[in-house]
Amino acid sequence: MKIKNTIALAIGVVLVSVSTQAQTTTFKKGEFKQWAQTPPMGWNSWDCYGSTVEEHEVKANADYMVKNLKKFGWEYVVVDIRWFVENDKAGGYNQKDPRYVMDQYGRYLPALNRFPSAKDGQGFKPLADYIHKKGLKFGIHIMRGIPKKAVEDKLPIKGANGITADQIYTTALQCEWLRDNYTIVADKPGAQEYYDSLFELYAQWGVDFIKIDDLSRPYHEGEINLIRNAIDKCGRKIVLSTSPGETPIEAAAHVTNHANMWRMVDDVWDTWPHITHLMSVAQKWYPYIAPGAWPDCDMIPLGRISLRGERGEDRMSRLTKDEQYTLITFFNIFKSPLFFGGDLPSNDAFTLSLLTNKEVVKMHKESTDVQQLFQKDGKIAVISKNLKDGSVYLALFNISDTATENISVNLSDLGISGSVQVSNLWTGEKSNIASAAISATLKPHSSVLYQLKSKK
Repeated sequence: MKIKNTIALAIGVVLVSVSTQAQTTTFKKGEFKQWAQTPPMGWNSWDCYGSTVEEHEVKANADYMVKNLKKFGWEYVVVDIRWFVENDKAGGYNQKDPRYVMDQYGRYLPALNRFPSAKDGQGFKPLADYIHKKGLKFGIHIMRGIPKKAVEDKLPIKGANGITADQIYTTALQCEWLRDNYTIVADKPGAQEYYDSLFELYAQWGVDFIKIDDLSRPYHEGEINLIRNAIDKCGRKIVLSTSPGETPIEAAAHVTNHANMWRMVDDVWDTWPHITHLMSVAQKWYPYIAPGAWPDCDMIPLGRISLRGERGEDRMSRLTKDEQYTLITFFNIFKSPLFFGGDLPSNDAFTLSLLTNKEVVKMHKESTDVQQLFQKDGKIAVISKNLKDGSVYLALFNISDTATENISVNLSDLGISGSVQVSNLWTGEKSNIASAAISATLKPHSSVLYQLKSKK
């Protein structure tokens, strides 16, 4: 017997109220950039649990973050894709007869068999409260557009004066890899009201961060405008992440004015070609690194991933230790948002050390003026500066597959002269040099990260 789609009608259910101030607050244009002055840092459930994460697993990762990572700046806990489907399975999406949960206005609700605290119409509010009480922030993932089921059932759009879901959609540009939703026609009456109703609900739940998928490639400018408007009107400071890449560089001006972070590439997994592709694409995004609006390298595929994930078997990251240092060094000096993708409670000591190096965290938060000096013949040099103490950070990468390389940078190219104190941020080793250049001999796929201070 075929199981019908489940729709949880919220008629008669008392939703958690929002304060009058939150209901009436409208943020000024561009104010959202103040909400992420440093690159956001947190955990996302995708790499380890795919579309199947459950409430107890989210809480376990939050508990670990509080104990081990919070003091280093890690604060967001994000529930990724399809939290509103009751019957998804590990290893891919259950595209046959998915059992959706949504309210009478076509808004997805958490599946109770996975998130039991969402009972009685509470949505994610109890889980968000659990996370907030620990001093952390709560985030969710959604797909752009409006649910197909809402269109089929002609569900009303809240606040749209009788307009129904079937009046604001198109099948054009429907997501190719997940077909839960249809595209919203941005200039249709009711389109803005639908997104407004979503973010009204998310503000009630206490959402601090939202990752919206199938938004950047192709680039859906119309829906991004609707989303920005809805967030600015919802009364809650919700950081916006667009996904996946490659976000077109031609959209740089628009995305920097509408999102806090945007993906540069598709998913980054634990293989070396994913890292080198990311480094290559990132070359065009250096000029757009700025407080409140960050080019995004994607999640960090380290630690234990794919417990019930979308790509491969349950495993510790397949990257070698040299490759893991290279990945985390690049993410940090590039000032990408940092969202760990592994199951945090499964971390070993080495993985934890990559996330809790005080000097690397300081560089990630405080450095400015990130530049790529060169990328040639398998060699890369990237620098950033620390205006507070005059430091220059220098990362050298050997991305060749076979050759050990000596990579050298003239100190004059770094704006440094005279004797220099050199600190290796990963090993803690310090030395002084008086030569005109700094160099390192690096094995294939390896890297080094220095802090340089002039000795006057």
